[in-house]
Amino acid sequence: MIARVALLGASLLVSSIGTAWAQATPADKPGPVGLDNDYVHVSRDVAPCASASTPGCEDRIVVAIGKTKVTSGKTHHNLIKGQVAVFKKGDTYSVAGGPFFEVAIKPDHPPVKSPAEIIAPAKNAIVYSGEKFFVYEEKLGVGDTRPRHSHSQRVEIRLNIGPLLDQWLDPPAKPVLPSTVNFRQAGIHTTKNVGDMPLRNLIVEFKPEPK
Repeated sequence: MIARVALLGASLLVSSIGTAWAQATPADKPGPVGLDNDYVHVSRDVAPCASASTPGCEDRIVVAIGKTKVTSGKTHHNLIKGQVAVFKKGDTYSVAGGPFFEVAIKPDHPPVKSPAEIIAPAKNAIVYSGEKFFVYEEKLGVGDTRPRHSHSQRVEIRLNIGPLLDQWLDPPAKPVLPSTVNFRQAGIHTTKNVGDMPLRNLIVEFKPEPK
């Protein structure tokens, strides 16, 4: 179920995914900075970009890993693990509870890197689609294979870090060790879940820029 709630000019998107995950995360130690590069700033359990007046913050995505309360104006919404709230430039909000991640898109980031061939991945669930990025739940059952597909640059937040993946990369590349939050580069690959539990990730992926 996806519900959209208007918040005094802001937009709060709540995605409810009716799935119980076999393993809780995050596994990383708590801390204010989960990831920072030229494209995004990801904070853990704090929301430094919650104010509309904060410099360097534009679009923001709050990803709940535990019970998280998001408030904007007089509207309150209680999120559970796997739900997200998406806010546009000019929106102000507050976040309590958690654990949670705040993903802030930097307004002056470099051009987005995308693969030469765009192949939509199968078996994922779109949560939000905006002008410059989209959010989806990446799902893959035990023993299941996702056929050859492509990605632009993206933030990966692992809701369940247990699954083991076998990836065929095009071109070949070194595997990346699992972490609670990662920044993945553009590429094309085929993926198989060779572990003993389903894969559950929350992805914030940039859309290819117009050529």
